[in-house]
Amino acid sequence: MKRFIDSCRIASIASRQRPQASMSWEGRSNEQVWGRREMRSSGRRLRHRWRDIRSRLKEAGRTSRGSREGEVQISRRNLVLSGAAATAGLAMPWVAARAAAPELKLGVVGVLSGPAAQWGLALRGAVEFVAAEATRDGLIKIGGEAAKVSVIAIDSKYTAEGAAAAANSLAGQGVKFIVGPIGSPELTGLKPIAVRNSMLVMGNGYAKDAIGKQWPLVFHQGPGPSGWADPIIKIAKDKFGMKSVVVVAPNDQGGTDIASVDAEAYRNNGITATEEYYQRGTTNFAPIITRIMNQKPDAVDLASSPPGDGGIIVKQLRQAGFTGPIGRLGGPGYSEISRVAGGDDVLKDFYWYEPVFIDDKVEKIAADYKTLMKADRPENNLFFQWVSATRMVTKAVAKAGTVTDTQKVAEALRSLPVEDPNMGAGHWIGQKFFGINQELSFPFGVGLVLGGKLQPVQRVEAARDA
Repeated sequence: MKRFIDSCRIASIASRQRPQASMSWEGRSNEQVWGRREMRSSGRRLRHRWRDIRSRLKEAGRTSRGSREGEVQISRRNLVLSGAAATAGLAMPWVAARAAAPELKLGVVGVLSGPAAQWGLALRGAVEFVAAEATRDGLIKIGGEAAKVSVIAIDSKYTAEGAAAAANSLAGQGVKFIVGPIGSPELTGLKPIAVRNSMLVMGNGYAKDAIGKQWPLVFHQGPGPSGWADPIIKIAKDKFGMKSVVVVAPNDQGGTDIASVDAEAYRNNGITATEEYYQRGTTNFAPIITRIMNQKPDAVDLASSPPGDGGIIVKQLRQAGFTGPIGRLGGPGYSEISRVAGGDDVLKDFYWYEPVFIDDKVEKIAADYKTLMKADRPENNLFFQWVSATRMVTKAVAKAGTVTDTQKVAEALRSLPVEDPNMGAGHWIGQKFFGINQELSFPFGVGLVLGGKLQPVQRVEAARDA
């Protein structure tokens, strides 16, 4: 029996000296296979040894449970406990390797259902792609060991309540880094949860308080109208020479926060600007068209009006006799606006913000996505913008050398130059408008329809704080 117990101890010691497991890209390990085989073989050896000991005891005539001085009592319970200790010793390296393997969990909060699902699918696809890139390349090393990057995506339903619930769920799963959400209402709902759980957020939203000093762990994946409205207005003024404009938008935060910033940017460029608001969900735009026509503006800007609304407004403006240029300084949406309005002939002169200027380098992201993910990239072009933003997060994690300390990662992120191998070089901005320099700014595009003919998108250098 003493020899048996000693053999168990030797097995346990030998197992602890076994080298650490090397994790493969799929997350499986050689140590896992070895541990399971050893546990099975250990069980077989214990059963054989139990039969051998019983046979020897029987031969020695030890038929009672009493013991003489110096004898060792043996029971099945004692033997099983000894075997369990040996088996646990054999299994410990596998358990330790699994526990020690570093992993960066990226949470995705975005609208994944309903009419705006394309935006969220673009976000999720971008984060999954960057996670696969980082895992493949061993970008993030913790204690010298490459970390796996995983993604957990939750549908925010494009509401503040949905985003808050998603953030709470991610916090419960140990996620410390969130990419998303997409809209201002979502970001408003998510921020308190992120602050409470010290989560770093790379989000989007054009609200006036999208980021700020009170949220030091919240970053902006691209500039709002405070960053890109001014250069677009300068291009439009040069093309069309307008001196007055009416800015139109829904009368909620998603409309007023953008339209008011656009109007101020027009005024700063010497263009008289007034604002008109309507109830979101309106289907009859005749009253607001009448108010616009009574002001006799040179131009109309749809700001952040949904593309469907924008198309109706354009169509009714043209039917009412308005011939001036129409802009949309509230994001992309040209294709749907043109379709609803009746085509580019109805648009006539139109200008808008394109978040990404797509050239051959940017298109290469789509080719790389197909190679790595074995599928076509998401259709919405916001995909490219989310790729560059997520790459900035993973680079910051790699520089900080931690997958849990968000304060340290935030410091690393602020220190990184804004650059991407496909999107080009940019800048950190936001100090002037938000009071904190945590807004990414990359080159973007200006779309133009002139005389009813679609023009090539014009590239604009990354916006800077003035």
